[in-house]
Amino acid sequence: MPAFSGKYYYTVDPKGRIIIPALFREIISTNYSPKLYVVNAMFDRCLHIYPQEEWNRLEEKVRALPKMQEDVRFFMRRVIASAQECEIDKQGRILIPAAHREDAGINGDIVIVGQIEKIELWDRKEWDAVVDPSRIDRRAAEERLASYGL
Repeated sequence: MPAFSGKYYYTVDPKGRIIIPALFREIISTNYSPKLYVVNAMFDRCLHIYPQEEWNRLEEKVRALPKMQEDVRFFMRRVIASAQECEIDKQGRILIPAAHREDAGINGDIVIVGQIEKIELWDRKEWDAVVDPSRIDRRAAEERLASYGL
């Protein structure tokens, strides 16, 4: 199955809509139903956008988890509870709910990033800070990724 990859720079329009990049729309229209789910990321200050089928897979995994564990409850409260269904309009846009824009600090310049089975939506300044290489221990990251075969 094709994967979401690449990054795209856009802005949020005054009504809170964003353009889904044409390549991502193509992947969605040929591989998924038109429903998308916008959710808060668990820890990062960004949003995740899942095609319905990928969202359903995630829900099935969550159903099997022990609900008494604190981290599972946090995930359910932060991510699952924030899920908002949306569809791409004829102009290739989706409406990002105001609460989601507020949670992620999204209100102007944005970056839309493909992450294989989902799409991430970031405020441009937050994205630039998160991908700054000085934020991580490069040597440790290289070793860990090499241990995964990357």
